[in-house]
Amino acid sequence: MKAVYESPLNSRYASKEMQYIFSPDRKFSTWRKLWVALAESEMELGLPVTQAQVDELKAHIDDIDYECARMHEQRVRHDVMAHVHAYGDVCPNARGIIHLGATSCYVTDNADVLMLRDALVLVRQKVVEVLRRLRKFAWEYKALPTLGYTHLQPAQLTTVGKRACLWMQDLTMDLEEIDFVISTLRLLGNRGATGTQVSFMELFDGDGEKVDELERRIADKMGMKAVFAVSGQTYPRKLDSRVLDALSGIAQSAYKFAQDMRLLQSFREVEEPFEKNQIGSSAMAYKRNPMRSERICALSRYVMTLAQNPAMTAATQWFERTLDDSANRRLSLPEAFLATDSVLELYANVADGMVVYPKMIGRRVLENLPFMATEDIMMEAVRLGCDRQEIHERVRVHSQAAATRMKQEGLESDLMDRIADDPAFPMSRESLTELLAPEKYTGRAEAQTEHFITTVIDPILAEQEAADIGEINL
Repeated sequence: MKAVYESPLNSRYASKEMQYIFSPDRKFSTWRKLWVALAESEMELGLPVTQAQVDELKAHIDDIDYECARMHEQRVRHDVMAHVHAYGDVCPNARGIIHLGATSCYVTDNADVLMLRDALVLVRQKVVEVLRRLRKFAWEYKALPTLGYTHLQPAQLTTVGKRACLWMQDLTMDLEEIDFVISTLRLLGNRGATGTQVSFMELFDGDGEKVDELERRIADKMGMKAVFAVSGQTYPRKLDSRVLDALSGIAQSAYKFAQDMRLLQSFREVEEPFEKNQIGSSAMAYKRNPMRSERICALSRYVMTLAQNPAMTAATQWFERTLDDSANRRLSLPEAFLATDSVLELYANVADGMVVYPKMIGRRVLENLPFMATEDIMMEAVRLGCDRQEIHERVRVHSQAAATRMKQEGLESDLMDRIADDPAFPMSRESLTELLAPEKYTGRAEAQTEHFITTVIDPILAEQEAADIGEINL
């Protein structure tokens, strides 16, 4: 019996890797690593911290007693100090130097940046994996003509592969944004209550160079290249907004893809994977609902709305800081990543198993192609000596009659028969049929697909493989 609420992001959707990044074990072990980095750097710069104390702290980074921490927090009503005391309980010789000179945000904010970094790297890896699967699909169907749509109305032909390139291009823009955000990540550093570092200036007897060196050493130990040049008590909350804007971009791209898939499945042209024993509807046994694409849309919508939270938080910070950010960030940051992770897992699954029905696609193409071919028919008729305006009028009359027949009587188009039987057109039925080859109307779609894949997608995949950034040190 489960008597408490359980987030579906954990129980149903997000990967174990992303769940771990935002787990208590990861969070509080990172706090302890930051305390070790602080103590060790203070020791290296001459403060009264011993190697034995540092070694003791290192030995107990991962053995976190959550019940002990809970009891301390119940007593002191402060989560960071509760964990300082819990750490001190297992490191009695180092108890007195834990958190020396620091304020709570030294561990909370620096740890958050490190978790955001690794979560972004994982998201990046999954975006590239989606690109890899879409690339295979696009290349396979680069030449298959399909009906294009503008305003969701039949338009000129494109190819199935070219349409997939549009999905991929959205993701490449998201990838650029992720890379930018990762490149701009900074640690808060060790700034104190209002960002002035006054407590560390007291510890180092007013030696600002040592305070700066302490910050550089901590950043290096935590695998970061830089800290923010200035801050209040917290790192700028604009960072959170920038990060979730990048996630919102991914959600927008995924939503576009999934919505297209839902429409294509309705047209019976392309379907998402459907398992042998999968049930589409509890009432209508024949149905094959696009439930994965629908779930992508549902979760993507959630991510897009979550991006509003850090924007509001950044806008409403008072002077050097206020605490109305804390509860909101505990929810919005992890859940945005967990939901984005879920979206990308689903996106990769659908992209890897899309089922294409060329005959249904061809049927829809041929149903509309005669109308699209009328311009070529007019040009051919003029080349054979006809008056362009007279032929244009004949095409207009026949097109409208054929369209009326289709809509009012539910019959197939007879436009080509009407033109073939009209003596105003100096072409045989055979020559008119030759004009209806779908590949004549896809323009440069196949060439554009090949060019996009070889010049944009393949370098991204090659760079990912060479960098091997899939190995994330969590």
